[in-house]
Amino acid sequence: MSAPWWQSAVVYQIYPRSFADSNGDGVGDLEGVRRRLDHLEWLGVDAMWLSPFYPSPMVDFGYDVSDHCDVDPIFGTLADFDRLLADAHRRGIRVVIDWVPNHTSDQHPWFLASRSSRDDPKRGWYTWRDPRPGGGVPNNWRAAFSEAPAWTLDDATGQYYLHLFLPEQPDLEWRHPDVVSAMHDTLRFWLDRGVDGFRMDVVHAIGKDPDLPDDPPELAGVPHSALNHHPFTHELVRGLRGVLEEYDGDRMMVGEVYLLDTAMVATYYGDGDGLHLAFNFPPLYTRWRANRWQERLDEVAAHLEPRGAWPTWVLSNHDNRRHRTRYRSEGRARAAAVLLLTLRGTPFLYAGEELGLEDAVVSPDRVVDPGGRDGCGHRSPGTAPPTTAGDRTLGSPGLPNRRCATPPHSGPTRRRSCTCTTGSSPPAVGPPPCGPDARPSSTPPPGSSSTGAATTTATSVWWR
Repeated sequence: MSAPWWQSAVVYQIYPRSFADSNGDGVGDLEGVRRRLDHLEWLGVDAMWLSPFYPSPMVDFGYDVSDHCDVDPIFGTLADFDRLLADAHRRGIRVVIDWVPNHTSDQHPWFLASRSSRDDPKRGWYTWRDPRPGGGVPNNWRAAFSEAPAWTLDDATGQYYLHLFLPEQPDLEWRHPDVVSAMHDTLRFWLDRGVDGFRMDVVHAIGKDPDLPDDPPELAGVPHSALNHHPFTHELVRGLRGVLEEYDGDRMMVGEVYLLDTAMVATYYGDGDGLHLAFNFPPLYTRWRANRWQERLDEVAAHLEPRGAWPTWVLSNHDNRRHRTRYRSEGRARAAAVLLLTLRGTPFLYAGEELGLEDAVVSPDRVVDPGGRDGCGHRSPGTAPPTTAGDRTLGSPGLPNRRCATPPHSGPTRRRSCTCTTGSSPPAVGPPPCGPDARPSSTPPPGSSSTGAATTTATSVWWR
């Protein structure tokens, strides 16, 4: 029996909004991606991962989904997606799409119904709780992107709803069978169209302790999205795996399990019935030192190989600073790219890494990302679109635009390096700089666990 395609693939991540604009409206789109498939084919990538393109108010630039089964007009139409998918497949490039299971937009019809009344049939589709006796939020969980609680009071119904991220991103209640069924159907919608897999956003967060206990005092300042680790999630992940196995063609799911503890992440592979792949994030925060990387390699082997689990490797992504900026050296960045592409496992390449792009300079008045990640390899162009990425209504630049390099319109081209410099600050909640001169952070790591032993492990990763 041959190995599945994703074990030998190189996966290329594309953030559509800032990749290539086909119609001159200032926003990258699916047709822009389709017109750049020559570049991907020339690079030799086996699959592309598309960050969210669903209908969305864009409070979190697509990760606040208002319809899981359509395309936002700023990115095109379902017909545009189908053309992109077909053309990619003709070139032998598989298509993996982002899927956001933990939460929706507060403008999603499901949530609008849920918040309309305590008696609405969809009330239980989201996590609602009464205030604590005497008033106040139900527990001490903290939301990502801010110092605020992970709860917002709905004045009309007198209850709080849970949101591990922004208030505009209410959490789905995955203990409700109708939620499970509805979300499984969203997977089938795209599988029926022929997608090859899914990158599952913060999938470790979908199963929560039903008692919603307080986080330990020593971790109360850490966003709960980086702490949630509950056995119920594994049952849910097995269900997701089952949906994919209804289809032929080795459909794949790779999970964003943002727990900086490899032993914990390994459990999400299950016993061959969980995630096919899980992102391996500690290398993003590992100093460029041979002994530190050897520790990372040994750790991955120790926890994944006994399970028969296949590792992944990543140096940059939409949530983190580009590795060329972190390592502060073209030589180190090139060496790291060789490492990325030759280690045993599946490498994920962020658009622009093949050009040596660095982080953008983003002035404070142009920061639009809720996590402040605009210039940190996040929602800024990895490969500059023909026009400035812009706001959907005002036409003004909604994202920074680095005109450092443009992918070829067709055919092969010589690689070019980008010499942008970074003037942006790291996210308020996120890793410290990881260059050769990085120093320990006094902030607890996002991946700290609610158990003391795991906290020690995660903190040691954070300091390296």
